[in-house]
Amino acid sequence: MTTHHEPTPRPPHQVLDGTDIARVVTRIAHEIVERAKGAEDVVLLGIHTRGVHLARRLHGRLAQITGREIPLGSLDITMYRDDLRLKPARALEHTEIPPGGIDGKLVILVDDVLFSGRTIRAALDALSDIGRPRAVQLAVLVDRGHRELPIRADYVGKNLPTSLREAVQVRLADRDGVDAVLVGDRDFAQRSSQALAPQSSEPHLPE
Repeated sequence: MTTHHEPTPRPPHQVLDGTDIARVVTRIAHEIVERAKGAEDVVLLGIHTRGVHLARRLHGRLAQITGREIPLGSLDITMYRDDLRLKPARALEHTEIPPGGIDGKLVILVDDVLFSGRTIRAALDALSDIGRPRAVQLAVLVDRGHRELPIRADYVGKNLPTSLREAVQVRLADRDGVDAVLVGDRDFAQRSSQALAPQSSEPHLPE
């Protein structure tokens, strides 16, 4: 009788380090200025949680490039998610819209990982309750594929082909103490006695 052995889960390996992430943020900032013709009416909105930290970094780079302060805010999409009934209750975050609002502006949503597209759909629903921008674009650090909705990013730091059994972990120094992007088997933590590097919060598995 043949015994079936499941493959050993693959531990996370690093695909981007701090230097890579800094380079990506700078490139995306330049692309925004070029495509938005100076970014004069751009508003950056970071999607909680790590999208907010990335938006702040983009904000800093854009200020260096343009010499102006680009309006910056944050967006909580918790109550707009379509999986509220399927997952444990989440703590509400803070939505902060810049004083000038978003009406008639080019809003650039910022998130860490683009996966199924459902997070971005929820963000678009949240935006519709806040105002009416002239256009909405999306900037992400990583696009890992596997879209379930017809959503794409306008600015991508790295296209990262993955399988559905893999998890992408984004760590940012502002929150986690280190800048890195890791990819590994989703069930590694449960099936291996090896511990991941210490961190202040649970790994983010964006959708």
